[in-house]
Amino acid sequence: MKKICLCFLLISNLLSAQDLKNAPYKNSELSVDERVENLISLMTIDEKIGQLTTPLGWKMYKKEGNTSGISEHYKEEIKNRKIGGLWGLLRADPWTQKTLENGLHPKEAAKITNAIQKYAIENSRLGIPLLLEEEAMHGHMAIGTTVFPTAIGQASTWNPELIMTMAEAIAEEIRAQGSNTGYGPIIDIAREPRWSRVEETFGEDSYLIAEMGKSIIKGFQGEKESDLKDGKHVAATLKHFAAYGVSEGGHNGAAVHVGQRDLFQNYMYPVKEAVDSGVLSVMTAYSSIDGIPSTAHKSLLTNTLREDWGFDGFVISDLASIEGLLGDHHVVETSEDAAAMAMNAGVDVDLGGNGYDDALLDAVNSRKVSEERIDEAVKRILTVKFKLGLFDDPYVKEKEAEKIVRNSEHIELAREVARQSVTMLKNEDNILPLNKELKNIAVIGSNADMQYNQLGDYTAPQSEDNIITVLEGIQHKMPNANIEYVKGTAVRDTTQTDIPAAVAAAKRAEVAIVVLGGSSARDFKTEYLETGAATVSSKEDQILGDMESGEGYDRSTLNLMGKQLELLQAVVATGTPTVLVLIKGRPLLLNWPSENVPAILDAWYPGQEGGNAIADVLFGDFNPAGRLPVSVPKSLGQIPVYYNYWFPNRRDYVETDAKPLYPFGFGLSYSEFEYSDLKLKTSGKGKNTKVEISLKVSNISEVDGDEVVQLYIRDMVSSVLSSVKQLRGFERVTLASGETKTIQFELLPKELSLFNAEMKQLVEAGAFKLMIGASSEDIRLETTFEITENIEITK
Repeated sequence: MKKICLCFLLISNLLSAQDLKNAPYKNSELSVDERVENLISLMTIDEKIGQLTTPLGWKMYKKEGNTSGISEHYKEEIKNRKIGGLWGLLRADPWTQKTLENGLHPKEAAKITNAIQKYAIENSRLGIPLLLEEEAMHGHMAIGTTVFPTAIGQASTWNPELIMTMAEAIAEEIRAQGSNTGYGPIIDIAREPRWSRVEETFGEDSYLIAEMGKSIIKGFQGEKESDLKDGKHVAATLKHFAAYGVSEGGHNGAAVHVGQRDLFQNYMYPVKEAVDSGVLSVMTAYSSIDGIPSTAHKSLLTNTLREDWGFDGFVISDLASIEGLLGDHHVVETSEDAAAMAMNAGVDVDLGGNGYDDALLDAVNSRKVSEERIDEAVKRILTVKFKLGLFDDPYVKEKEAEKIVRNSEHIELAREVARQSVTMLKNEDNILPLNKELKNIAVIGSNADMQYNQLGDYTAPQSEDNIITVLEGIQHKMPNANIEYVKGTAVRDTTQTDIPAAVAAAKRAEVAIVVLGGSSARDFKTEYLETGAATVSSKEDQILGDMESGEGYDRSTLNLMGKQLELLQAVVATGTPTVLVLIKGRPLLLNWPSENVPAILDAWYPGQEGGNAIADVLFGDFNPAGRLPVSVPKSLGQIPVYYNYWFPNRRDYVETDAKPLYPFGFGLSYSEFEYSDLKLKTSGKGKNTKVEISLKVSNISEVDGDEVVQLYIRDMVSSVLSSVKQLRGFERVTLASGETKTIQFELLPKELSLFNAEMKQLVEAGAFKLMIGASSEDIRLETTFEITENIEITK
């Protein structure tokens, strides 16, 4: 930090002469609050602002050959800016230009993080350790880590307990390498499939998102606060606050237009659930809500998040979003005003390191920001550091990283999450599962043998041995079969096409497995914005990369790109039984495949074990039970299409109805299930009201399998508009052939509430319909119940 007030400089010189060895903040016997209060009383203004600065981490080390160490740039950052944290220290990808050769493998990563912390502690006046923050939604975004399915696939499992186990594994890998904060959960509601980041979300429904989000938080942070110090857990960072997933036109970071009731009824619901679960930090969004940038939205960041909901963690900007108040949103004229606006709105920490720094110091000096507000922000960040135990034990055992990161248990877990995420959309005449006696199999398509295409955005470079493609999974499953592979075409590029070869292979085969879809695979030729979002190349004189999804790759259509549909049509025309496997990051238009292809599996981005998982489903070693967390439209003109829209219920077009091709919650199984014996009991009064539900589910087939039982409600008469149906419970249950289980649900006032015209959250007295079934459209059992009094929900 270049600018320092003379008065604070004098205080700094005075304090630096004191013996700080026995300062109370170093006493682990004291409470976190006591330690924080003591430490902040010793800090100068530049040290405080430094704690609010989180620059890009991968610039802080150098690696040449087998030798790595901290960089001179890092030493300057500690000396001059007194930084409080780093983002993406261990990140590797085309944007960072960190590869398998010059990036850090797990043992090297642990060594560097130890060196980073040691230097910060030994070369700063107060010895404050750093928060080391990493991308972590489907695995730690670092070299050699386990790559799980992306969030849209995680949500397709409808299994929060499994996702919590996955989050525990991710947290353990992060902490073993010396970092201590994981970015996730992402709680954006995806109602706009053109948006590039649908793959990062848990789908379109606020309740499903909330349940998955709480699982990530619990897996990252542990069940109790002391777990944060056990060397296996990390602080979780919720993103993006708020309503980021429904930007105008599907443009990433564009304006969001939602009403206040819709905002709180739907988009803020999973945020509130995360706050109540103890999430330690919240990240703002690039977008604006009704003309107010999220990074400057004081009403939400301070009034709602802090005062109403009691959030006591820290708020961090998304990368460069403070600068975006000036350069993107044009709501301020200077960097100083941008810093002041963000800080006064409630943004505690600057991700990227260029939004606060001198600009914030200038704002303090000019009295646009009070030092009391700075102290408030610093206390929040220091509190998390103390809770993580960084002041007492900031280092990790370097040799342990190799044993923990991507171990055999985590690899098997990645396979299990991928298996449970696979969603069967069609299975005409029970073509699936395929017979293991098949002798000739054609594997065709743009994504059949493309490692990076099945991993999703925010993925580090991979050793080839780490990833199992669909082709490889089938080869492992069927070692004695003749398996002929023909790519046929690329995802986007039409010059890499040989449809006749694919047709010939299909004609020689007993079954054709065609693997198509999309890709979020970045390459080193792609250009990137300062925020890391990719820019879409329009050059016509080069081979197009496959990337059509992932941050920055918004779309104006939802068709299969390139000649993929032409390839599929040609293979189907051979008459060979055809199975379509989809690997992609967003819903695509599947009208022709739905009508003409006998079997369709949707695997989203299934991660490193995706090939094995898909093969398990194809050949019957795993019975699919994935369910769609988003609706699949029939037409671009239907957008937005989601199941829980508000009344009125009549929704039609001249050309077609408004129903999706595949509805929310849909998915098929090799088993058949029967629902019966629905019972309901209402008890209690006021806030203690409780609705208890039970039913029986039976597997009436000869195949063991999982069923996802879904509970929906409808408020029959409400003072303001309410949803035609709303998910309020679900359970993935395993049933052996012929087995019957009793499933129980419980509804509390919170699940029945709405925001009325005065924005009071309450349950309105009256009738509710209860609907239970296998999807939002496949309702098997119904009944009604009555709430006899208005019940206000206290915050």
